[in-house]
Amino acid sequence: MNGKVYLVGAGPGDPGLITLKGKACIKKADTIIYDYLASKDLLKYASDSADLIYVGKKGGDHTLSQNEINSLIVEKAKNGSVVTRLKGGDPFIFGRGGEEAEELAKVGIEFEVVPGISSAIAAPAYAGIPLTHRQFTSTLAFVTGHEDPKKSTSSIDWKSLAKGIGTIVFLMGVKNLPNIVDRLIDHGKPPETPVAIVRWGTTARQVTVEGTLDTIVEKVKASGLKPPSIIVVGDVVTLRNSMNWFEKRPLMGKKIIVTRARSQASDLVGILSDLGAECIEFPTIEIFVAENTSPLEEAIDNISRYNWLIFTSVNGVKFFFEKLFEKGLDSRTLGNIRTAAIGPATSARLLDFGIKSDIVPESYRAESIIEAFSKEKINGAEILLPRAGGARPILPIELEKMGAKVHEVISYHAGPVSENADQLIAMLEERSVDLVTFTSSSTVTNFKALLPDDRVEELMEGTDIVSIGPITTETAEKLGFKVTLTAEDYTIPGLCDAIKSYWQKGS
Repeated sequence: MNGKVYLVGAGPGDPGLITLKGKACIKKADTIIYDYLASKDLLKYASDSADLIYVGKKGGDHTLSQNEINSLIVEKAKNGSVVTRLKGGDPFIFGRGGEEAEELAKVGIEFEVVPGISSAIAAPAYAGIPLTHRQFTSTLAFVTGHEDPKKSTSSIDWKSLAKGIGTIVFLMGVKNLPNIVDRLIDHGKPPETPVAIVRWGTTARQVTVEGTLDTIVEKVKASGLKPPSIIVVGDVVTLRNSMNWFEKRPLMGKKIIVTRARSQASDLVGILSDLGAECIEFPTIEIFVAENTSPLEEAIDNISRYNWLIFTSVNGVKFFFEKLFEKGLDSRTLGNIRTAAIGPATSARLLDFGIKSDIVPESYRAESIIEAFSKEKINGAEILLPRAGGARPILPIELEKMGAKVHEVISYHAGPVSENADQLIAMLEERSVDLVTFTSSSTVTNFKALLPDDRVEELMEGTDIVSIGPITTETAEKLGFKVTLTAEDYTIPGLCDAIKSYWQKGS
């Protein structure tokens, strides 16, 4: 039996603008056929078993022709696959979704269309330009800017556009800008009409060039602006002076490498992205459960013997409770045990399981937990410490000096990730990276291992490094990195605040 095809609008670039239904179609797909302008961040919602096929068209470089794309969609659906055709913007606004739908209908394959937010609407909005405004205009037109200027006759009614439409949006028109400007002026549009060109709208790479019909060609030429861009013509462009919100964010245009484990990077990426940064997820570590969980299982079987349970990371909490639940137990098992968490994130994760931390030190490092326990009577107390393999030994050593009996069990490991080193080196060679973040000593050590020993200083030249805390900074400096700044608050929000303040002060 045939499968089914979903023609899904991926939105204009910001992955947060995908619709809920579009996201659901990505999740359920056996095959995803995606475009150049569809954010690759959306592919993280795909099933691990999904077949991902890129058919992008970039600056005349077509992976497949439109007819070949049509045939591919049909072929996959005829093989029984649920196919999600992921198209930038909206599939029916200059997206050739209509042609794909016609082909599917012709051969009797079931399909649905999931509209997306078009760049024609979103890019101006992110540039601070409302396309309609009752004090300026109530008429709006979307026009292809890709029409061949050598055509003997145009299919566009330039006279009606020039004299009858208040706001005109041209898509894919930056290469034809001189022709567009000439046509509008020749047909009666005043040369002083405001114009804005928005490139990579809704993304951290967004750039806007403003001018008028008689100046915009030279301004775009001077700026080097290239596709993908949209053109907005009309008096509403002047509203950008007061409504430009997106490009004013403090980290706008900065490219930041996030080295944290992919499973934990979302909070850091989310905060930095909201501040305007373009985040490149380049995990140098992966978190996985310990190969031998017998010590942890034995500790849980004898949990009633412990007076204290100490967690030094969110991961420690995660793997402890996973094993607790596997044994058919729950948080009530810890009713008579006091708990300590190394920081607010760990404490919050513990609270997710109904356990409020008795100790959360002011400073989020092992030394601060030791200081906090100096105020407790722990002589003879039994302490369970489930944590990562290779962690610093200072905590159990100092607690045992106070008379406690510390049972340290390895519940997980942080292992190195060595994939895509060539891609990392290429970015550093291009000097396209503004900053690298380190959130633990292991992220530093593994990042260093990806770089050729004799090129570290050269590759990192001009790239700032921000560390989450003094221990991480110390590791980085021992490995030869020049750390630009260290967060005063050793948390992800603290790290982001440090980055924001650094660039607001002009770095």
